[in-house]
Amino acid sequence: MRIGELAARAGTTTRALRYYESRGLLTARRAGNGYRAYDEDDLRLLQQIRTLQDFGFELEETRPFVECLRAGHEAGDTCPASLAVYRRKLAELDGLIGQLQSVRDQVGAQLARAETARAELEAGSLVPGAPGCELTGMTGGGTAE
Repeated sequence: MRIGELAARAGTTTRALRYYESRGLLTARRAGNGYRAYDEDDLRLLQQIRTLQDFGFELEETRPFVECLRAGHEAGDTCPASLAVYRRKLAELDGLIGQLQSVRDQVGAQLARAETARAELEAGSLVPGAPGCELTGMTGGGTAE
């Protein structure tokens, strides 16, 4: 198949295919007329690349999976190098999840503090003349400015 058909079937662009070729992830054969020619194995490589990129893998991280497929394995993630990439990606994701959980905890604490302060403001328990809320126009004493 030609580059346009491969791009359409893989859900990508011919520009992306040329880029993958320049990075050594895709190898085009040349037909008698000089056009790039691809087959179903190339489509499998592209599907593997696209799936991994959808999962957040960088293009270079897909290389071991592509090489595994090129070596004749049924799936790109059955080779030791592919498994190592999976392990690194999981460790990276675990770190990001930890960071996000920490931020979430901080935002939750700020929300709780703000809700307590708001409740005190509505109950009129703040000192009169204290700075007011920009959104409600209320002062610390609970009256509109």
